[in-house]
Amino acid sequence: MSKLEPVAPAITYDDFRKTDIRVGTIIEAEPFPQARRPAYKLKIDFGEVIGLRRSSVQIVPNYRLEELVGRQIAAVINFPPKQIGPFISEVLALGFEDEAGNVTLVRPDKLVPNGRRLY
Repeated sequence: MSKLEPVAPAITYDDFRKTDIRVGTIIEAEPFPQARRPAYKLKIDFGEVIGLRRSSVQIVPNYRLEELVGRQIAAVINFPPKQIGPFISEVLALGFEDEAGNVTLVRPDKLVPNGRRLY
């Protein structure tokens, strides 16, 4: 379990808007056995304008593959792609660390259209 981090320095609203966080629906989830730490590979639908993007997520302790498909999640879509072993992760799925230090995904509590931006 990691320690709580101190509050980050203040930023402006314009600084916040530089991070493009969107909602998408997971349409595929599969094991990622080549990852150094237990992980899944996700394909996420961000709607007509953004399309499909892939992400590697270290959420194995908290989620089974079969419960991920159809779930909406939040992700940063404007980071550059990142090579993770043989896989290219195109977005950063967002999550919070639970008491055990495992990631819990961020998701809206009501269905919203894919591709909508967090503000």
